[in-house]
Amino acid sequence: MMNSLPDQFHALVIGASGTIGAAFVDLLEQSPRCASVRGLHRQSTPAIDFADEASVADAAQALASGPRYHLIVNATGVLHDGATMPEKRLADLNYPQMQATFMANTFGPALVMRHFAPLLAGERAIMAMLSAKVGSIGDNRLGGWYSYRASKAALNMLIKTAAIEVARTQKNSVLVALHPGTVNSRLSKPFRGEIIGRPAQAAATDMLQVLDALTPADSGSFRSYNGAELPW
Repeated sequence: MMNSLPDQFHALVIGASGTIGAAFVDLLEQSPRCASVRGLHRQSTPAIDFADEASVADAAQALASGPRYHLIVNATGVLHDGATMPEKRLADLNYPQMQATFMANTFGPALVMRHFAPLLAGERAIMAMLSAKVGSIGDNRLGGWYSYRASKAALNMLIKTAAIEVARTQKNSVLVALHPGTVNSRLSKPFRGEIIGRPAQAAATDMLQVLDALTPADSGSFRSYNGAELPW
């Protein structure tokens, strides 16, 4: 697993308490080639909470004295919170829901890129941010899910822009947006995710295989779990 990375590589998973994040941690812990995997979430030490901007910087600072990371995966994201569901119509739009969605899907991951990109190893290193195919502007044929779509589209632009900057100083790095597909998780449960979704372990395995095949020339791209390049 992740044979393109140096033997005894170091990995970091942000959002490790979620279904997909936990699957990434489990798989990486099982790999004899992975020297260490660190999982961060709201209750971890250090803790990271996108509602608290300082916690992102503090978490990165706490890890700065440790090994540099060859793989950083941000597996956070929100589609609904139980009380609110994705907006189907313009009439459903409201500030609180849009702010919460953008904080989780756009602002928080942007701060992850800001504070954790400097922790990437100087040799081959990959930073993957979980996005979503519904964030593709070119592929939007059904409408609806306003905040979620827009927050992921904005995240994609941030990733594309950050990849250009990071490549100037870390030429062996890969920064990519990654679509996990429908996974059987709390996020997808209201949308028949337990029926049409794949197990998180299978999804994480697929995504690691995709990441393993990427080169610095692929940095700034938007990839599906099957390796296909998705339209912005």
